[in-house]
Amino acid sequence: MRRFGKWFLIAFGSLVVLLAIAITLSIGWRPFLGPRARPLTNRTFERTPQRLERGRYIATALSGCSYCHTPHDWTAPGTPMIAGKEGAGDVQPYADLPGRIVATNLTPDPETGAGAWSDDQLARAIREGVGHDGRALFPMMPYTSYRNMSDEDLASVVVYLRSLPAVHNQLPVTEMIFPVNYLIRGVPEPVTAPVADVGSSDQFKYGAHLAELARCANCHTPMVRGESIPGMEFAGGFTFTGPWGTVASANITPDPSGIPYYDEALFLNVIRTGQVRARKLSPIMPVMVYKNLTDDDLKAIFAFLRAAKPVKHRVDNSEPPTECKVCQQKHGAGNEN
Repeated sequence: MRRFGKWFLIAFGSLVVLLAIAITLSIGWRPFLGPRARPLTNRTFERTPQRLERGRYIATALSGCSYCHTPHDWTAPGTPMIAGKEGAGDVQPYADLPGRIVATNLTPDPETGAGAWSDDQLARAIREGVGHDGRALFPMMPYTSYRNMSDEDLASVVVYLRSLPAVHNQLPVTEMIFPVNYLIRGVPEPVTAPVADVGSSDQFKYGAHLAELARCANCHTPMVRGESIPGMEFAGGFTFTGPWGTVASANITPDPSGIPYYDEALFLNVIRTGQVRARKLSPIMPVMVYKNLTDDDLKAIFAFLRAAKPVKHRVDNSEPPTECKVCQQKHGAGNEN
């Protein structure tokens, strides 16, 4: 009996060691330890008119915080945001999400919003993906892109959010399915070094920075199991299903299957009007946000996209969805790739 117990302990110990090695080499220990999070500070951002206007521009045009954090009338033409509820939060309507994902009420309401949060709690959530309560935010909130937002722009966004009228809007909490609720704990990363502004003197570099803050790649790059497919940047095929139906994002590379016919004037017109000549874009493309960008910023983004690597990938929402061997998704014209 003692001999059996000895072999059992050896077998059990070996299993534990193998399991520990497997966890270390695969998902790591972060899902069990919680997200990486720096300690909060008592810093506050000085409220200045310059920061207020810059923050308004970022939140309502460039990064479009208002788009996800404001309720929409998803059944109305153009899916407009509901007036008077700017920043009040909303349950995200996209199908196939891993649970119920809620964009928080960011208005200063002390009970249902961010009124009781410190400036640094907001800052940490925006750039580092750790909520005011210490939980890892689902990366549909694009903090992995916002981590490259400059310190001054971050301060400006917080100042703008503090200026919003308080809206009492009780929302349910985010509830993700297992194991996503654990796996996302490995995504947040502290920002511990200063992040400088990116100047506009180099149009390509500036455009790349703007495109990152506008999250162009997030929607226009196909994914498999939440990971972007290497080599398919901006090639389209990412599908969105919700009250608007099912729509795949367009290929916006300069390949013949993308938008090689765009020039600067057409690009600006498309973003301003939501139409490519006679064809209307799907309302899931947040033109209501990006149309507020300045001409110079739109021109910089176009300069960056025009220089992107051409990727052959036909996406056509006017055709029925079919399997695509290139992006491993199902979208219009997929079988032609």
